[in-house]
Amino acid sequence: MNYSKRSRLRILGKILFIFYIGFIIYFLLFSDWYGRSVEGMQEYRYNLVLFKEIKRFWQYREQLGAYAMFTNLFGNVLIFVPFGFFMPMASKYRSFFSAVFYSFVLSFCVETFQLIAKVGSFDVDDLLLNTIGGAFGYVVFVVCAAIRRKYVKR
Repeated sequence: MNYSKRSRLRILGKILFIFYIGFIIYFLLFSDWYGRSVEGMQEYRYNLVLFKEIKRFWQYREQLGAYAMFTNLFGNVLIFVPFGFFMPMASKYRSFFSAVFYSFVLSFCVETFQLIAKVGSFDVDDLLLNTIGGAFGYVVFVVCAAIRRKYVKR
């Protein structure tokens, strides 16, 4: 792959990354999904016990329903997969550690904003699941990059 194709691919990655960050900010902070309202909540809500909410969602999966359990457990992972994928495309930081670290930092910022603005709750389980999603996205990026390199050599 010549330099101009790589440059265009990198620019596309940066544009997609910017759109993804905008989507994340809107969806996690301002969207009306999951009972968020314009007025917000009256009190601060937080969970500082690791695996507490994951266990609760698993324990009460019959009462909560498959959709609620899926969106909490797998949705938090899936929503950060694109971050782990696009971050190395849009950044000079291309290591697994960087993807995991910045996934954690973004998730921490989102969770903190949700707590302060009372538009959600600060949940350490969400931090863990979001970070796992970012790590998984990076693995997908590495696999795709290896496939691309193999294809370009032919």
